[in-house]
Amino acid sequence: MNIIWLNSKGGHARSVQLSRSWLYLALLVMVALPVALGTGAYWLNYKLVPPAYTEAVAERFQSELNEQKREVADLSRLSAEQFRALTLQLADTEARLVRLDALGERLVDVAGIDGQEFDFSSAPAIGGPEVEGSSSFTPPSFMQELERVTTALQRREQQLDILEKLLANRQLKDETFLSGRPIPHGWMSSRYGRRTDPFSGRVAWHKGVDFAARDGSPIIATASGVVTFAGKKTGYGQLVEVNHGNGISSRYAHAKSVTVEVGDIVRTGDTVAIVGTSGRSTGPHVHYEVLKNGQQVDPSPYIARARR
Repeated sequence: MNIIWLNSKGGHARSVQLSRSWLYLALLVMVALPVALGTGAYWLNYKLVPPAYTEAVAERFQSELNEQKREVADLSRLSAEQFRALTLQLADTEARLVRLDALGERLVDVAGIDGQEFDFSSAPAIGGPEVEGSSSFTPPSFMQELERVTTALQRREQQLDILEKLLANRQLKDETFLSGRPIPHGWMSSRYGRRTDPFSGRVAWHKGVDFAARDGSPIIATASGVVTFAGKKTGYGQLVEVNHGNGISSRYAHAKSVTVEVGDIVRTGDTVAIVGTSGRSTGPHVHYEVLKNGQQVDPSPYIARARR
């Protein structure tokens, strides 16, 4: 094989004749050199840069995997405990709901309210147009049961709240029901209407009823209300006036002393004053008046009422 070199400057040419052995050697060098270079580069990279996956890396991965397994197991155990707690709470709530129903039905029966108006055994009637864009959702069975109990409790609370208001109104009417006498012991010494004035001897209009009682004995409220006057008033002496609502008020006059103040809330039978003979009086007694819309009326019908 001949190899010819050309010299571009001088225009000379040289030729070299190679034998077959040299040709094979050259081809061998051309093939072996890249292989040697690649092998050397791989060896240097392995020695200088450690591999990404080693036994240490495998151990670390295994440790992290074991830790994650423990966390999953702990989470599963915690979820199971919480689920059991929710189940127990749901059972307790249902038991309370049953007792609440029984209480509501008992209150309806005691209050004498129509049972059909407060039926604790049936769901309330509800409805309304469908909201556009609303999507259907089916919760898990446990959540459905929890939602059912929660809704039932809310319904019972609403029913009992209304029932409580009705009973409170009825109780308020009972407490403000004016009836009875303003003294525990004594007798009626002067009626409402025309009579002979004990001081002038002339016929005069008596705007209340007098009850003779022992000096120092209690004067009691004939109904619940708010004290609107407590003190001295011309002609009445020591006077207590109680507003019972609905335009009804009562007065207790000629007391030795008063035991309440303006703004106090008194209940039926509470002591509001002490029997005396203050003001225009001939002896220890209580001058009792009933006012309707600011005008004195005959107290006799209220005195004759039976206590509720």
